[in-house]
Amino acid sequence: MSQAAPRRTLSVAEAPSPRADAQQRRVAALEAQKRDFLRLASHELRTPLNSILGFSELITAEIYGPLGAPQYKEYATIIRASGERLLRLVNQILEIARLEGRATDLDLRPEPLDAALDDVIETLRDDAAARDVRLVVADHGALPAATADPRGLRTLFSNLIHNAIAHSPAGATVRIAAARRGPWVEVEVVDDGPGVEASELPRLMQPFEQGENALTRRTEGAGLGLPICDLLCQAMGGRLRIESAPGAGFVARVRLPAA
Repeated sequence: MSQAAPRRTLSVAEAPSPRADAQQRRVAALEAQKRDFLRLASHELRTPLNSILGFSELITAEIYGPLGAPQYKEYATIIRASGERLLRLVNQILEIARLEGRATDLDLRPEPLDAALDDVIETLRDDAAARDVRLVVADHGALPAATADPRGLRTLFSNLIHNAIAHSPAGATVRIAAARRGPWVEVEVVDDGPGVEASELPRLMQPFEQGENALTRRTEGAGLGLPICDLLCQAMGGRLRIESAPGAGFVARVRLPAA
């Protein structure tokens, strides 16, 4: 008869710790509670923000007659701009909570980059004009298609191009290019902004981080744009790389599966 193999027992060091398991479950539960709170708070904020945006637009357009003093129209315009900034922040918080919770509602399919960029640029045209920044798409009309979620792709481009506009000086150009690289499609968004130290780049991929001191930075924002882009790229099977140097602008490179 063959002799049975000796049974191996776990040492104390190898055995799973009930305390460690309980701590992991507690951390996971807290993360889930945080995401649920962010989603709930963001949805609750959207309702009054929509009223602020809608009524301020009516007042600015003087739908029911002239306002009287010109200051009223100026104030209504400021209210609307502030509401739009808040709504963008709310949408970013919702998106980061959804992606950190491992979004499962992505619809990956062939998506033409020309159509996605056209939609995004149209929504950002006023921002670019207000900052006197040109948006240039190389080989527009002949860009490849990527395998991506249509909404996620537009959110990705919107954040990257908005970030480039916000950091560009007046009279600058934001350049957008895309090309097929084997099984991948690569998209570049390049600006002529002040740039940041290479050592700062990993920190910019963390939520709520900024490239400059919060007291001296020149642009507004909560530091969610790049982390959202990074998570979106990963969720769609791609990746995001960023490059920069002081005085050399900022380059965002997106790689997604080709359609």
